[in-house]
Amino acid sequence: MKYAVLYSKKDEAGLNIAEQLKNHFLPQVTIIELAKETIFSENIDEKDEQLAKVDFIIFATKHQSKENRNTLSLHAPGNWRNADFGGKPGKVCPTSCLALKFLFEKMAENIAESKLNYELTLESTHHGPLINKPCCFIEIGTTLEQWQDPLAGKIIAKTISDFQNFDSWKNKEKNKDIKSAIGLGGPHYCSNFNKIQLSFLSNVALGHIIPEYAFPLTESLLQEAIIKHHEHITHVIMDWKGCGNSESRQKILDLLKKFNLEVIRSDQIKK
Repeated sequence: MKYAVLYSKKDEAGLNIAEQLKNHFLPQVTIIELAKETIFSENIDEKDEQLAKVDFIIFATKHQSKENRNTLSLHAPGNWRNADFGGKPGKVCPTSCLALKFLFEKMAENIAESKLNYELTLESTHHGPLINKPCCFIEIGTTLEQWQDPLAGKIIAKTISDFQNFDSWKNKEKNKDIKSAIGLGGPHYCSNFNKIQLSFLSNVALGHIIPEYAFPLTESLLQEAIIKHHEHITHVIMDWKGCGNSESRQKILDLLKKFNLEVIRSDQIKK
């Protein structure tokens, strides 16, 4: 898979990651500096000729939060509801379940090897920009100290460089039967989905995640989640306790029947 790395010159974490890539890893990929913030770089894939030649885009950025947590995080971009931070309301970007699983696994390995004291987490789908190429965000959080941390930048840079091995990983016999799924429910930081994405026992690769705060789940919102993947989505993983009360869960299950998807409760998956 040909891929490109995009970062903003206004983003301290992006600058850190790009510097680490250029100085230590030099992957044979396109690295592009953006003048504006990544989340507001709408349709950048149609504006830059270099991006016409790639299959996947990785946005390397900072993560901001009211919670002061040392994090390395990964997520697909898009907006289930409002578009307060780029993109369009109710629209999400294409992504790849398998690419997200690969990057999350590699980041976990690289954190363990470096003994970096940061939390690794998936985030639910959020913020812009809206583009047509499959993509994801890989981020350092949450303050200037972490954004400029050279070891955190190096771990993400190595993870991005490791993505050169994605095709060979995907074609291994043990990975050919991985189920492509979307995640439903739970909080923004996806503790239950983290374990599933990392576990070889689960045999599941998660793409877009719709958190409980984006509910009520609608047919159009679910359709948007399903179609915006490189892979054919066959499963839905429900954070069971994170999908409201029994009445709310039943409404979700009734809606999912229309899409002929296999529903699996997160608490019933081997991790």
